[in-house]
Amino acid sequence: MMQLNFRIFVLALAALMLTGCASVVNMASKEESDKARQFNAPSAGRSGLYVYRDSPLGTDVKRDIRVDGKCLGKSAADVFFYTEVEGGRSHTIQTASEFSPNGLEVFMEAGKNYFVKQVIKMGLLYTGADLEHVNEEKGKADVSKLNMAQPGTCSK
Repeated sequence: MMQLNFRIFVLALAALMLTGCASVVNMASKEESDKARQFNAPSAGRSGLYVYRDSPLGTDVKRDIRVDGKCLGKSAADVFFYTEVEGGRSHTIQTASEFSPNGLEVFMEAGKNYFVKQVIKMGLLYTGADLEHVNEEKGKADVSKLNMAQPGTCSK
């Protein structure tokens, strides 16, 4: 009997972790999303930055994304953000994780697009997030299947 109760507890805990805490992510219009997925060159002197998440894990988990300390928005499964940043310098992209932010620094040449993938990591008692710089070919292939989110607000 005690073994059955423990199994039920473990299953309930796993279900709770997989559902996460739902919140709304505002989506860009279909036209804005389609335009961003054309992967045009950014404005003069600028770099294009795509930050996306395509993981099936933690579909309801939302995590802040910041670029150089400024809020880009809260991520969600199967969405991407697009922004332009100053070209010819390094930029820091951060994502909130369960215990501390995780960051990635990427040097971005002007006139090019860059792709950063947010990876959700499910743990037994927490949900973490990390970032990976991916090459242009993989980034375009991944983002072409996703929809664009509007820039939003981050947690304090």
